Amino acid sequence: MEIICYLSSGYPTIESSIEVANDYAKAGCKIIEVDFPSRDPYLEGEYIADRMKKALENCDDYNKYMDFIVSLKRNLPDVKLLVLAYENTVEEIGVDKFIRFCLDNDLKDILLVGLKDDTIKNKIISAGLLVSCYVQFHLPEEEIDLAKRSNGFVYLQAKPYIDQILHPKYKTLKDTIGYLREMGIDRPIYCGVGVHEPKDVTTVKEAGGDAAFVGSAILKLHDDRNAMIEKIKEFKAMC
Repeated sequence: MEIICYLSSGYPTIESSIEVANDYAKAGCKIIEVDFPSRDPYLEGEYIADRMKKALENCDDYNKYMDFIVSLKRNLPDVKLLVLAYENTVEEIGVDKFIRFCLDNDLKDILLVGLKDDTIKNKIISAGLLVSCYVQFHLPEEEIDLAKRSNGFVYLQAKPYIDQILHPKYKTLKDTIGYLREMGIDRPIYCGVGVHEPKDVTTVKEAGGDAAFVGSAILKLHDDRNAMIEKIKEFKAMC
């Protein structure tokens, strides 16, 4: 099992993002989720949305973000990259150009968010890329159906929210992963949302998850790089 660290491309600069990615790898992170900052990140909380906004204030040229991701791929050959992009960003880049960029650089795993419909998603899948799907902890039937029909990894909510109504039968993370497997989903299941402490990685591992997304717990240590590296090592040790 692995942890997945989130990388805000271009925040506060592309150069500093390169340094952060190198530190992620040095700490033992083998999977990095790297984003294209969106001009309209309406699904994000204020923290990530603000980082995207500031990144675009410093550099609003998506060609430079593509160059940045290519450099990560080249300089960190042992690290797997997951590419997060809003549909509005893919449209701005150009769907065909985005697809060619991903194919040419062997960036197969895409987190495509903010979809208006399935048109662009289906085109990306038809090109041979793998599009992930998000499934909430309470296992809504429509999300299970989408997961069964998609071809990328499943991004499964790792912990329920305080007031979230649970599935009447599947109430633990192990239960939810088991149910997805019963439904014939044999692709990787990466668990995120609620992974804040190293012990949460242990929970994901014991439940049968393939990886755990670690977001804000690491992002908020970027100003203290040594502390960040040590925290990543703590999470990694639980794998």
